[in-house]
Amino acid sequence: MIVVFGSINIDLVTRVERLPGAGETVLGPDYAVHPGGKGANQALAARRAGAEVVLVGAAGRDGFGETALSLLAADGVALNQVARLDAPTGAAFIAIDRHGANQIIVAAGANAEARADALRHLPIGPDDILLLQREVPEPACIEAARLMKGAGGRVVLNLAPAGAPSPALLDLVDILIVNEHEALVLAEALGWPEREPDAIVRRLDAERGITGVATLGAAGVVSWQDGLRQRLEAPQVAVVDTVAAGDSFTGAFAAALAAGASLPDALRRGLAAGSLACMRAGAQPSIPYAQDIAALVERSFSQAG
Repeated sequence: MIVVFGSINIDLVTRVERLPGAGETVLGPDYAVHPGGKGANQALAARRAGAEVVLVGAAGRDGFGETALSLLAADGVALNQVARLDAPTGAAFIAIDRHGANQIIVAAGANAEARADALRHLPIGPDDILLLQREVPEPACIEAARLMKGAGGRVVLNLAPAGAPSPALLDLVDILIVNEHEALVLAEALGWPEREPDAIVRRLDAERGITGVATLGAAGVVSWQDGLRQRLEAPQVAVVDTVAAGDSFTGAFAAALAAGASLPDALRRGLAAGSLACMRAGAQPSIPYAQDIAALVERSFSQAG
């Protein structure tokens, strides 16, 4: 089982010719409303990749709350541990330019009140994984991680949105996933001079005993675990937008680990999922299913062994 403790949002998405600079207004022709939030996205990604998934978090009792949970419910993510509160459902305001790059502002709403107590009521154990991000309060993430570690399970942290994790949280993490920007933020927080993601996750493994995974966009991924380096190229796809690519990678990666896959195999599945997500617009609507992930893995990594 994968327990995702994280955010639940509604995404308001508009396409623009280019992203605005500071103080600038850019016009978009229209907008779309999609379910989102890093916690919800990664829960859906893990579920669509084949895992049994429980989502722990908070949403409002408003209409946005129903929309935010709709695809999760349809795909079988367990939602009985999602608190429904009087606070507004979290929201993300997303602009996407003609190259597929995005700019995102997130309003926490009910996510600011998410609590980890629900993990006490779940039958978690050594075979389970807790998946964390940074859109819910860090003290609650620490509590959730302590509960999972106390049950003998593993803790995976996706350091997104980028920010400095507390030492207390890092001490509980087994696997840390960062993109290139998040890797730099991590290095600065730890006082490390390294600027390359490869060197940063290598040091994370060597000095902290944390498996480090750095996603590199179209260039693929690099990881270090127990002194061993893995470097994989991403499948080449036609990019529509990159929203939820990182969440798709993380969810599919965690699902593979939960199914007993090796680290290299989990990386391949994560890369395939992230690449597929780039081919469709929106966050949750773009998250791929297990059969499509498996097909792209076969086409792209059949020579990798």
